Amino acid sequence: MTDSPSHGAARARGGRYGQDLFEPEHPQEAERIDAGALVYDPFTTRRLQALGAGRGWRCLEVGAGTGTVARWLLEEAGAEEVVALDRDTGALTALAGPRLRVVAADLTDESLRPGRFDLIHARFVLMHLPERRRLISRLAGWLNPGGWLVLGDAVELPDLLDTSSAYRRTMDAMWQALRTTIGTDTSSVSAYPHFLRAEGLQNVAAELFCPPLVAGSPLARFWSETWSRMRPALEATGRVDTDVVEEALVYLSSSRLAELGPGMAMAWGQRS
Repeated sequence: MTDSPSHGAARARGGRYGQDLFEPEHPQEAERIDAGALVYDPFTTRRLQALGAGRGWRCLEVGAGTGTVARWLLEEAGAEEVVALDRDTGALTALAGPRLRVVAADLTDESLRPGRFDLIHARFVLMHLPERRRLISRLAGWLNPGGWLVLGDAVELPDLLDTSSAYRRTMDAMWQALRTTIGTDTSSVSAYPHFLRAEGLQNVAAELFCPPLVAGSPLARFWSETWSRMRPALEATGRVDTDVVEEALVYLSSSRLAELGPGMAMAWGQRS
């Protein structure tokens, strides 16, 4: 459920998002990212709009991916300037212009000084970074007075009665493979509101969005492409074999599909 090829450089246990998994040069990577964006962009932009994102604002889009949220901030919200930050900016360079600045950088680089912002948004980024708590402090420090920090990461509400279906076994294998390969960890996502309060932010709140997982939908395509690309890593966990993954992929495209798929928790807070 990733939004960017690199999210400003995910590193953990020797692994890196965009290198050990989901290489940006893969011919289907942009399509995979955009399938997720079709699902989550409307939810994201409604929240940013509700927080007042608009004219005169300077915005930082962390892990900008293919630039869908950055374009919305620029074209629909009318932001004064948008900085699109990612380690791999191949999909962003064509968007650069007087009001959209593309920055190729590693979010964990201590020398990074992108400026001060009225809005900082990071979606499906911090979950892939082992230094996520420290990075929240860093992002909060880049806010202008009155500025908003908005963080969105994956959460899952698994069916506790299902431990053996191909879908469940493949989804569990995916989370394990992400954790052991590149350090992905969603266990602290529900604590993001507390982290934002600890940074002194005000008007802290959070919400949860679990989009419907329907055969033929962009979300089903996203998971199908993700699992297909991760097959070797999935099988390396020992939880699944080729037959199980294939059964899960067929299920994703079947009229029998009936799951509450993973969603996104979004938390936000405002600098006083």
